Amino acid sequence: MLMQFLRRSTNESTDLLDSKLYDDKTFYPAFIKDLDNCGSELIIECPFITRRRLNCLLPTLQKLKDRRVRIIVDTKDPHELDEDRRDEAYRTIASLQHKGIQVIYTYGHHRKLAIIDRSIIYEGSLNILSQNRSCEVMRRTESIQLAWQMARFIEIDKYC
Repeated sequence: MLMQFLRRSTNESTDLLDSKLYDDKTFYPAFIKDLDNCGSELIIECPFITRRRLNCLLPTLQKLKDRRVRIIVDTKDPHELDEDRRDEAYRTIASLQHKGIQVIYTYGHHRKLAIIDRSIIYEGSLNILSQNRSCEVMRRTESIQLAWQMARFIEIDKYC
């Protein structure tokens, strides 16, 4: 009954009604599975990057680069971090760039999201490139319309 009401009461797409939620334990297996099927582009927005988390994702990211997938990481400028985190961020960012991954900085960055092939969006509170022992949530939505909406909203094409 509620679902019928929601569909009748809005002119918006029902894509969000078909989304799926993940926690910090279930997110990475689902995300990596989607990355295994990524064919052209991966955009990750994450304010923090750590070596430990990147080491977990690097094999998958390398496979994407081997398939000529365009990878863009938007993160906080390391100058905004405290000294301990800053050094690690610079080293980790350098390793991404060495792999051919484009890294851009956004001042005051705090968004956590990923857009895969402009058809799948993950968004929530989980820092994809730094998550470690925290209670977080990510929502996965498969929608070309919503993925393009997000890409336009974050103005990724303005910088890449």
